[in-house]
Amino acid sequence: MGRVVILLAAGEGTRMRSDVPKVLHTILGRTLIGHVLCATESLSASERIVVVGAKSEEVTAEVLRYDSRAKIAHQERRGGTGHAVRIALEQIDCGDDATVVVIAGDAPLITGHSLDRLVALCENDQVGAAVLTADVDDPHGYGRIIRDPENGILRIVEEKDADADEREVHEVNSSIYAFYAGALKRALADIKPNNAQSEEYLTDAIEIIRASGKKVVPVVADDYFEILGVNNRIQLAEATAIMRDRINLHWMEAGVTLIDPPTTFIDATVELESDVTIKPGCQIEGVSRIGRGALIGPDTRLFNCEVGSDAVITKSECDGATIGRHAQVGPYSFLRPGAHLGEGAKVGSFVEVKNSSIGAGSKVPHLSYIGDATIGIESNIGAGTITANYDGVAKHQTVIGDHVRIGSDNILIAPVEVGDGAYTAAGSAITENVPPGAMGVGRGQQRNILGWVGRKRAGSDSAKAAERAGNEEKGVK
Repeated sequence: MGRVVILLAAGEGTRMRSDVPKVLHTILGRTLIGHVLCATESLSASERIVVVGAKSEEVTAEVLRYDSRAKIAHQERRGGTGHAVRIALEQIDCGDDATVVVIAGDAPLITGHSLDRLVALCENDQVGAAVLTADVDDPHGYGRIIRDPENGILRIVEEKDADADEREVHEVNSSIYAFYAGALKRALADIKPNNAQSEEYLTDAIEIIRASGKKVVPVVADDYFEILGVNNRIQLAEATAIMRDRINLHWMEAGVTLIDPPTTFIDATVELESDVTIKPGCQIEGVSRIGRGALIGPDTRLFNCEVGSDAVITKSECDGATIGRHAQVGPYSFLRPGAHLGEGAKVGSFVEVKNSSIGAGSKVPHLSYIGDATIGIESNIGAGTITANYDGVAKHQTVIGDHVRIGSDNILIAPVEVGDGAYTAAGSAITENVPPGAMGVGRGQQRNILGWVGRKRAGSDSAKAAERAGNEEKGVK
């Protein structure tokens, strides 16, 4: 007995009001269909088939990014869910004893646990199909589950076709099914497009399978959130909030401290070690990894970052950066792709680092730009320093050695090297290499033009202040 998963992703998603296909909208690090594909991994299916329609090339590329072995079925015309499942099954040689799971590609909150329960119940010789259902307080808009006296499913009634009693039913259809493949194939052959849309409805298969003598059973989801689909931006935001809470709960149970969970957004692709603390207003995104005991935030965004244990990052933006153990970042730092901080390194307030390595124990405390540079260990970069790495055509490297002291307000004009143990004077423009142990001075001699303000800015507040100062020096009142 094998398992086959069919994902339905051919809809246009017009209510999203977007050029992006509906299933490619994202929730916390994954597309809608990406979340569904991840949930189905627990089934260990031998085949996964995705039915695509609108903007099929984009959807296909996303599916193959998650599963390069997935098969793609093209629904050229809008023929309904039954038609979509039928053309999906035509892509494979599926034995009658296989289990076929059908799920929409816009149901990102479904869990592998519920799918496992659904399939386990279906894989019974006396069961033709199982339907994931949910009990909801407000069933408006959903198809109602009508049970038989033995608590099997008698039929699924769409709301527009339900009578007054049926509308009072609060158990609803999730549109997630598990079928005994033989029963499904026979039912699909008998489904007729007898509706206003002239479409083949998969829900009709339930009555057909039941009429054939096979039982159809409901499996109630642990949480009704799991069945929620995403059809517009409002539902996308609602699903994001639910996923946020689910992910946050997982990490708190794993030993991570979240000071204010409602303002903390952690992508599903992030990994955290225990004793990490995340303060309010943080977004941890992409494939970020945070080591044990690190302190993040408040008001910090990390994207695709590697953060070492016991590092501290405060009110900063970090994109594609590697931050070593015990390193400090912020407040108001910007680490761009390729930034690498060694153990105990510090990047302070209003510092931008791009494609640069800052060695262990080295510091760039404030008001600096470090681009395309390599800084050794235990060096200090004075306030207001920049590496002038771009000449208008190409980028060039700045190399700063170990135990170097760069004076405040320096411009290091690349390509240039400052050797181990060297110093540079404050206010210098360093255009030539500084040998190890040398003092680099790159500034002109100061010249004071006496009386310039009185002559050139006569009558100004500056001139009056200068005149008063001069009188005080002369003892004139």
